[in-house]
Amino acid sequence: MTTEVTNPPANAAADYFAVFGLPRKLDLDRGALEKEFYKLSRKLHPDMFARAPQAEQERALEQSSRLNDAYRTLREPIERTRYLLSLEGVKLEEQSAGATEQARTSGEQKKQVVPPELLEEVFELNMQLEEARTAKRTGERDENVSGELAQQRQSFESKLAALETELRSYWAEWDAGIAAGDEAKKTSAKAKMTDLLNRRSYIRNLVRDVNEVLES
Repeated sequence: MTTEVTNPPANAAADYFAVFGLPRKLDLDRGALEKEFYKLSRKLHPDMFARAPQAEQERALEQSSRLNDAYRTLREPIERTRYLLSLEGVKLEEQSAGATEQARTSGEQKKQVVPPELLEEVFELNMQLEEARTAKRTGERDENVSGELAQQRQSFESKLAALETELRSYWAEWDAGIAAGDEAKKTSAKAKMTDLLNRRSYIRNLVRDVNEVLES
């Protein structure tokens, strides 16, 4: 990845890729991104605007905040992908952390779509979780169930790692579509990334549920 930005972005409302002068591609050079971040940060440092008019100081502060948000998002592979999909108008399913918190606040049941390939495992996991919760309510602890849950957690964590590898192949498809102006390829990659992130969110919630039972 090469970055040619020589001045801080003029538009504080620019999307995070534009903040760094980048096209909306996903396979970024994190080292180059970090280097560009520090270069732009120095240009926006308050000391550079100490004698500037108040309006200009406030504008630089706004740009600096935007730059920090952009860097935090683009440097992380999953957040970068989620952000790009949001720019493309994609709304991920209700497995998100925000949906979880909203469900807890409202008391409504959160919509969850079980990935078809996980139906059997999720059914078994839910039974094990209920056994473990029942045992704790009665002041008992079934080490066999705890051991099975630990194995399930390991299995799901392996699936999460595999999904990140799979995601990078979709990055390549998306980036190729961007380079070629191929809307069909971009649409295909976007659908695959959306499905993958929905599956990933669901699996992360399963790991969270197991952790809550094992660590409580």
